[in-house]
Amino acid sequence: MPRRRPVGGFDFAILARSGKVSPLKELVLRIAEAVLRKSSRDNPADAVLRAELRRHRGLPKAESREVARLVFAWHRWRGWLDERLPLQKTCAQAIELQKRYNESPSSFSDADLASRAVPGWVCSQVKTSAEWVRTLQSEPKLWLRAGCGQGKRVASALGDCWIPSSHGLADAIEYQGDEDLFRSPEFHAGEFEVQDINSQVVGLVCEPRAGETWWDACAGEGGKTLHLSDLMTNKGLIWASDRAQWRLNRLKLRAGRAKVFNYRSVLWDGGTKLPTRTKFDGVLVDAPCSGIGTWQRNPHARWTTMESDIDELAQVQLGLLVNAANAVKPGGRLLFAVCTLTEAETNGVAQAFQERHPEFKRLPLPNPFRPDSPDRSEHGLWLWPQETGGNGMFVAGWIR
Repeated sequence: MPRRRPVGGFDFAILARSGKVSPLKELVLRIAEAVLRKSSRDNPADAVLRAELRRHRGLPKAESREVARLVFAWHRWRGWLDERLPLQKTCAQAIELQKRYNESPSSFSDADLASRAVPGWVCSQVKTSAEWVRTLQSEPKLWLRAGCGQGKRVASALGDCWIPSSHGLADAIEYQGDEDLFRSPEFHAGEFEVQDINSQVVGLVCEPRAGETWWDACAGEGGKTLHLSDLMTNKGLIWASDRAQWRLNRLKLRAGRAKVFNYRSVLWDGGTKLPTRTKFDGVLVDAPCSGIGTWQRNPHARWTTMESDIDELAQVQLGLLVNAANAVKPGGRLLFAVCTLTEAETNGVAQAFQERHPEFKRLPLPNPFRPDSPDRSEHGLWLWPQETGGNGMFVAGWIR
């Protein structure tokens, strides 16, 4: 099995005690501190991080990764930090806590983790468990999606890869190395995408067929659009819409590299006026949400998401679903996906939609993690990080 990536390339605890560090490592610390100071609810840490790293383009890739790990470790262990101390000292505390957790997770009690790792309001919105909270404190895995049937070949070419044998996602690859994948010839040849394993599950659950017409209603930068196209062997047609043109511009670049040609992109604000009169074999609504399912990968969001956001987002999701449903042809499928785990944004939205649209019947969904099981769930597919190794997701489906 490939080696695991280390947590931090140098010892911040030594820095905290001695104050001595190389100029390059000092720069890493300064950039991380800048990201931490500038991050807020309106300026998410991941976006600030990208902006700061662009300002320091000459920083070696290894040190850029150190900045990211330090920033995310700080937010992951924020509930344990004494924020009255200088940032340098709390950075050292965060790295030490992450190292201790990785080496001895049992040294942290379930009660301590539950009270410090997430805001107190979460237990009233999510079916929390000790296993889920513990997963949040681990560094996330890096998942790749190879082209259909190319998982083993791409993994062999990249090296430091692992394809888990415990599930049926043969083209989902966990990368465990330290190379810059975006410089690899395989990436530039469009042989793989960086995509969370549970986002890959959403595409598989859609079960699109070659020659069909699909609409990816909240396409964003196009990760699921590209997957749908791959599953359709680039045949048929996919409409990809989003409210932001810059995201669709990113989709265009990604589609060109992946050699995806069977799509059209169009702006849609989520309203009742649909971007086309086309009736679709399938519509995917991968709706904006509170993102609680991504808190392992994006720990800053734990401290900026508010409980009041939940009901507001649930209403937005229901509106998107109701409007997009009008584009489903008789016999067509409607899929709803969110990367969150709250009851209001998952079952709550699905039930409210069902009450408004009795002409849609719940669609039994397969579980790609259990490929040998004939059972399909009509009550939605829950994908928990502690069980799948990816972001938390919920998927529901209907047939018209």
